[in-house]
Amino acid sequence: MKSTEIRPARLIVRGLASGLMLASLALLPGCGEGGDEGGPSTPTEAAPAAPAVPARPQAATPELPDDLSRALVLGLSAFPPAGPNDTSPPVPLPAELEFIVRRGGEWLKTTITDADSNVFHKAMAYETPDGKTGLLTGAGEKALLKLWTKQNGQLVAETLWEKDFGGRFSRMRDLEVGDIDGEGTNVIAVATHDQGVVAVVRPRGDGYEVEELDVEKDTFVHEVELGDLDGDGTVEIYATPSEPNRLDGSHQSGVVVRYVPGKQEGRVVVADLGGRHAKEIMVHDIDGDGKDELYVIVEGQKNPDGRGLLHRTEIRRYTAETPPDQGLVIAELDDRLGRFLTPSDLDGDGKKEIVAALFAKGVWWLRPGDDPTKPWRKRAIDRQSSSFEHAAIATDLDGDGLQELYVASDNDKEIRRYVWNGRRLVKEVIHARQDDRSILTWNIMPIPVELVPDFE
Repeated sequence: MKSTEIRPARLIVRGLASGLMLASLALLPGCGEGGDEGGPSTPTEAAPAAPAVPARPQAATPELPDDLSRALVLGLSAFPPAGPNDTSPPVPLPAELEFIVRRGGEWLKTTITDADSNVFHKAMAYETPDGKTGLLTGAGEKALLKLWTKQNGQLVAETLWEKDFGGRFSRMRDLEVGDIDGEGTNVIAVATHDQGVVAVVRPRGDGYEVEELDVEKDTFVHEVELGDLDGDGTVEIYATPSEPNRLDGSHQSGVVVRYVPGKQEGRVVVADLGGRHAKEIMVHDIDGDGKDELYVIVEGQKNPDGRGLLHRTEIRRYTAETPPDQGLVIAELDDRLGRFLTPSDLDGDGKKEIVAALFAKGVWWLRPGDDPTKPWRKRAIDRQSSSFEHAAIATDLDGDGLQELYVASDNDKEIRRYVWNGRRLVKEVIHARQDDRSILTWNIMPIPVELVPDFE
């Protein structure tokens, strides 16, 4: 269901209100890249009438509770509308967090801004050593790592780490949380723009202590992930250092590296991308063998003349035993950029898969066969999307035991929910942005509804 109702300062997306238009999209079985379009039929001699066949009953979409105990938080950068004579690069507005919660049968939205920075690259729930849950954010322009707690209905921030990295961009780019040291404490792993900083932030006494594991001049680190590829019980950190961004699709090299602070192991290259680079990785046990795998979106490259692709986007798979230069290509996608990987089991069959969000070719469902080292099956999730799905996550927000997929489609100015109805995925637009600002959604995460600031 899609709503466009607006109230001043707060937008309310009415999921079940009367008079709203249903916007659902079904996945066609067997659809992959391209797909076949039905052509015109050739007139033939009329055949005898066949007996009537009863209509196949339509699968019902699972009923959604009126209230959910978890919400979504989205990290944004927003830009003012361009004027007719504007030729200079747009100046970002203050960093913005968007909260979407279901309450009273409606999808509700509220926002907060932080004038200290111009982008929130990520926001996520974080449990402190004293057992309290707050909202952790990584921001840019000023590189700030903040912990927000709810006080008198509003979020109040404490700065855990602030630093000017000395490059063109000073940004906390990505965050992950886990027991990195094996001491039962939630340690924060941070990747930065720029200067190639990978750091861990540890709670110590009444404050937080920062250890920079790596620093590399003129290097971007877009992504940090935690996992355990060798299955020894010690958490590993994975990161994606690369040359500075080149938006024209030209050569940009990078690697994927590993750090193991719990064993005092420093930087090791685990994926040599052969002169290409990655902005997105995922670490997860998809094949169910009890050990994580590393999945890397290797970005494509344009032909030297700027027409078409020299290399398509690849999804490569690595295990602890994979040599750095021998990552297995499990899928190729006809796009230059890949923006998000999220593990999932959207159809609830007990077999894990991956959802990949791309720059220009939508969102894809990637499924392994019996042998996960062979090419995976791929299917377009939403052929009607105008793309630039910059952030996506599969999570069980409604608590029914089955994951839903949440996608930010920035070109369409929509937040979408895809849910399995027993036969196919059905799309619902739960939030439609009505203003004329340009928005980039950098991340979507589930959080306890208690962290959502009170509505005014």
